[in-house]
Amino acid sequence: IFLLGLIAGSFLNSLIYRLETNQGFVRGRSFCPACRHALAWRDLFPILSFLFLRGRCRYCQKPISWQYPLVEILTASIFLLIFNYQFSIYNEFSSPNFQAITQLIYSLVIASCLIVVFVYDLKHYLIPDEIIYPGVFAVFLYRLFEVGELNHWNLIENLYPLLNPLASAFLAALFFYAIYHFSRGRAMGFGDVKLAFLMGLLLAFPKIMIALFFAFFSGAIIGIGLMVLGKKSLKSELPFGPFLVSGVFFTLFFGERVVNYYLSFLI
Repeated sequence: IFLLGLIAGSFLNSLIYRLETNQGFVRGRSFCPACRHALAWRDLFPILSFLFLRGRCRYCQKPISWQYPLVEILTASIFLLIFNYQFSIYNEFSSPNFQAITQLIYSLVIASCLIVVFVYDLKHYLIPDEIIYPGVFAVFLYRLFEVGELNHWNLIENLYPLLNPLASAFLAALFFYAIYHFSRGRAMGFGDVKLAFLMGLLLAFPKIMIALFFAFFSGAIIGIGLMVLGKKSLKSELPFGPFLVSGVFFTLFFGERVVNYYLSFLI
């Protein structure tokens, strides 16, 4: 799984670059962004090629961005965490079923989309529609798949796995749109509205609340820290997408514990 994540991270790096330069990512060989020389197979090993080449292009000796190994390691680590989390419910005497494997593949695909959003928004203060719209479509299809797996005779019980995420998505997007509208785009970009919709559809209630709280809290801490260090001012822009994505991952791994912790005070 970790090796699969490294390979996926290498692909995500290529996807991010081609989104930046408006190039297609289905065809065409990988190349050096500086000298445009096509890369040989020995230049494409995740992490290892970067270390072997000492962070420089084999052909023009220009420095290779640290984004490439960092994204590869980040993707591999998240893939491993997702695998361990989702399959921790299976003990040594049981085996994953088709639904579990489908959920794993779905989770890895959505995680990849979120990683692209994280890096792209961090670099360009922009959330690409080319990633958000397919992400929303994939999550919606999976929600329909969940409904199809249910065998309840009660119509409300059948539709709840779809209605809850949809309501959460629209309410989260409406909240962000209000910030975007009343600040005239200064406090929040419209890309964050779309990302909030994806988050609500993915996490549903009450987990969406945890993700948003984590995003705003961590964003405030980082923002205050940057101002204390003199890196930012009150009028400076700070991409919020990375904080929202971080909130999603935090909730995916720790959301159940947080919800159960707060419910323990109500019972």
